[in-house]
Amino acid sequence: MVYLENKKLKVAIQEKGAELTSIVKKETQTEYLWNADPAYWKRHAPVLFPIVGAVKGDSYRYDGKEYKIEKHGFARNMEFTVVNAADTEAWFRLDATEETKKKFPFAFRLEIGYKLCDDQIETIWKVSNQDDKQMYFSIGGHPAFLCPLANKGKQSDYYLKFDTKKDLQFALIDPDGLVISEDNILKNENGYVPITENMFDNDALIIEKNQAHQVSLCDPQKQPYLTVTFDAPLFGVWSPDKKQAPFVCIEPWYGRCDKKSFTGTLEEREYGNSLCPGEVFEKQFGVRIH
Repeated sequence: MVYLENKKLKVAIQEKGAELTSIVKKETQTEYLWNADPAYWKRHAPVLFPIVGAVKGDSYRYDGKEYKIEKHGFARNMEFTVVNAADTEAWFRLDATEETKKKFPFAFRLEIGYKLCDDQIETIWKVSNQDDKQMYFSIGGHPAFLCPLANKGKQSDYYLKFDTKKDLQFALIDPDGLVISEDNILKNENGYVPITENMFDNDALIIEKNQAHQVSLCDPQKQPYLTVTFDAPLFGVWSPDKKQAPFVCIEPWYGRCDKKSFTGTLEEREYGNSLCPGEVFEKQFGVRIH
């Protein structure tokens, strides 16, 4: 386990998946990240790579071959190397292996960094194409934040706050994790959307097309206690369906699950990214603790 600390925050990151496991505000000793209790969901904040969501039929086609790959990819289940760890910044690395190439036929390097800046944690992703061919991939975050916070009140008294006052269009997925409808509307009241009891009965809400780039979790008085800021073109909002789980995930994505109607190849997947040999893809998102 790697620990980072500054005057305001203390966080923990495990080597498996290079996954954040704790975010504590030191002034109040309040935990903000889900504890991975498997009764609800066994993860804290996995990094999704080299795909986000599910591929249709759990397999995809590339260069005339078919490859099987699990939902959200394999990086979250692999041991990363700790490259360096200082008081307020740490970096983790994962390189392609013969086993990963059976699922994803590219030589890649994935570097994940965490940096504390005052009351914010920055997560940085660097994907390097170390192959001699074009590489196609997706990457995304899946952090689960406590809601209600510190067991205060019930989740259905809390709110999401967006950096837009427009109603939000969202996609829904079927039991196989594939997009089945994209024209659902989330009513937005001056930036606030109440977290209703049945909000996640049909799994995640996928908000595409750069509709928002900042999402806050707010207490029953509509006061933000945590804000996620990103430049990703889409994001998911999720809590386990029909479980009343005490957390909500806010998930910046550079990639997405397939549509149920999708019949294309890896290169044709929506919201996918590509790198020429030697190129590096670098993105980040921030989590601010109020």
